[in-house]
Amino acid sequence: MNLPLNAESKSDLLASPVVELRQYTLKPGRRETLIGVFDNQLIEGQETAGMTIIGQFRDLDRPDMFVWLRGFDGMEARKNALTAFYDGPVWAAWRDAANATMISSDNVLLLKPAWPSAGLDLSGSQRAVTPDFEKPTVSNDLQAIVVVRIHHLRPGLEAGFARDFQTGALPVLAALGARPLAAFITEHAENSFPRLPVRAGENVFISIAGFDSTEAHARHEAALAASPRWQAFEQTAQWEFARPMEVLRLAPTARSLLGQPTPA
Repeated sequence: MNLPLNAESKSDLLASPVVELRQYTLKPGRRETLIGVFDNQLIEGQETAGMTIIGQFRDLDRPDMFVWLRGFDGMEARKNALTAFYDGPVWAAWRDAANATMISSDNVLLLKPAWPSAGLDLSGSQRAVTPDFEKPTVSNDLQAIVVVRIHHLRPGLEAGFARDFQTGALPVLAALGARPLAAFITEHAENSFPRLPVRAGENVFISIAGFDSTEAHARHEAALAASPRWQAFEQTAQWEFARPMEVLRLAPTARSLLGQPTPA
């Protein structure tokens, strides 16, 4: 699942040319309820409708946030898949239970791969077959995590920043312990399913990386802070940022495709 460094690498195994990054603000204490409904009842129905449920996560720094990624074969395919699911029997049966946990579900970024080989390679991933509603791990020190960095850029700079990131930043991240998984930029096409809002007017570059534990991620961040190559990249890129970067530290649920531990 490592992100190819070569822009010419084959992309036929990469998932979803259109991806949604969805961040839900939940009512206090209701995250485990939503995860139970989502993992046990809502995954297969969405995939039958024509989408890929890439990953679903607990946000380690925000206890009332549920974060997930889903993908589509294109904007028209997105419209058709979402129509089929949200007008279908699975959502009708479980929407009240799911919606009862939420304060807001409108924090959604519509994305596309930042370069041809930058999408998610899910070819070796396996979802747990049996739904298993699990309690969160008491200690996250040894839990595999996914880290999403959201770079908010000035308008029109996504493609250039993506090129610079691929050549200047990605090798440094990999050398210092990250497992690069994907990179995305804003998909500026009109929302093909307006019943579900997305954040219009955004200009983002998003990198996704995997780590074997929160401790491994902390070591990585310390190494970045001490790296002259990383400092030089950040210094050069400062003028491109519209506002500070967001960092999401995410623990995959039991049935997430993305972010499970690397096989021994």
